[in-house]
Amino acid sequence: MAILNPYLSFKNNAREAMEFYQSVFGGTLDVSTFGDIPGMAEDPAEADLVMHSQLTTSDGFTIMGSDTPDRMPYSAPAGVTMSISGDEESKLEGFWNALADGGQITMPLDTPPWGGKFGMLVDRFGVPWMVNVNAAPAA
Repeated sequence: MAILNPYLSFKNNAREAMEFYQSVFGGTLDVSTFGDIPGMAEDPAEADLVMHSQLTTSDGFTIMGSDTPDRMPYSAPAGVTMSISGDEESKLEGFWNALADGGQITMPLDTPPWGGKFGMLVDRFGVPWMVNVNAAPAA
């Protein structure tokens, strides 16, 4: 079995971002810093940066992330969007509201032509998200 998980790159704020996602989605967050593994912190000032983190939630989400040390090139997220969808409207609206806090809504969570609810935003860490509440099945 293979698993596909998003892995987010940050510049000096991975811990803050991953703790924010834990506050949004719940779950268990494991964090390792460059200083935790001998020889990984080439610059002692970067010892507390996140080398790897993983958030695992009861909803089955796994989000990974790390900081990008100065010796490596960093590019802000582009061309990829995190997408959450499902049938539990109140839960998805809760995710939406939490992710939108401090972020920028690019398309309000509203009823699209295909039914249900759909919205897009960029969170406070520059990560784009789509939230889709599935339309109710036709009777």
